Amino acid sequence: MSSNDPILLCTDMDRTIIPNGLGPESPDARPLFRRVAEHPGIILAYVTGRDTELIARALSNWALPLPRIAVGDVGTSIYDVSATTENPVFSPWPEWEEEIAKDWNGRSGEEIATMFLDMKMLRPQPPEKQKKFKHSYYAPPDTDLEELSETMRQRLSDNDIAASVVTSIDEMTDTALVDVIPARATKAHAVRFIMKRLGIDVSRVIYAGDSGNDLPALTAGFNAVLVKNAADDVRRQARETVSRKNRDTCLYEAGGGFLEMNGSYSAGVIEGLVHFVPEIREWLVHESSGLTANAKSNNGSEQ
Repeated sequence: MSSNDPILLCTDMDRTIIPNGLGPESPDARPLFRRVAEHPGIILAYVTGRDTELIARALSNWALPLPRIAVGDVGTSIYDVSATTENPVFSPWPEWEEEIAKDWNGRSGEEIATMFLDMKMLRPQPPEKQKKFKHSYYAPPDTDLEELSETMRQRLSDNDIAASVVTSIDEMTDTALVDVIPARATKAHAVRFIMKRLGIDVSRVIYAGDSGNDLPALTAGFNAVLVKNAADDVRRQARETVSRKNRDTCLYEAGGGFLEMNGSYSAGVIEGLVHFVPEIREWLVHESSGLTANAKSNNGSEQ
């Protein structure tokens, strides 16, 4: 890279860098993404709905690079991440919990849950999915999520609770996911908090995602990347929001073609990275050539 300023690369995990959606993954995408994460000019942060146990499991199961920072539980927790010989170590940022706690005015998730007992379309997620500042539900996939979110937000507001209702669709189970979190605990605010702490300018921040719970960050004014496998309704909402905010140039929709990859999952993240930071194109092409050469060498040795 030609600039001395680091790039804060923030990315969702499931169906963004983890290829657990319905479409195929380009074979070279994740190996190349690992090379990207190793570059000294990149600060990698995962921004995910997963907790630390599930983040660690994903790192192992999907051979993902270790991040420097992890935002977990849909933005309600932030951790420094370090490596050990066996498992990653997650060190929480207590100042982030202090930042978001005031929104709930001392209320617990259990107290908040009582506000929605009559909404029969909501089914509480298992206890291990519930966190101090996150209360989560399942809903039928045909639920009008915009209407549901508005109803829930109004009830929370009537009870003097500042909260966000974050929704998305789990394609693999065909289920809607609904998370109630403090208003300041969005992925977007978490990324801003990290930027401020690390002293990184917004022009050097890239956020990549695919689903409804990424929309606050995708439309916040960061350089944002929608991977090609993102759902059509997420694309529509992202386009409408950035257009309304006059931020059209901040949103890039991966279409495939870069390095002959399909633009889905890690391939889309890499494609968007090149769009916003053109100086790394030559380096990435060089890295891709190395991966291809190694693959051919390995294939030849196996014959």
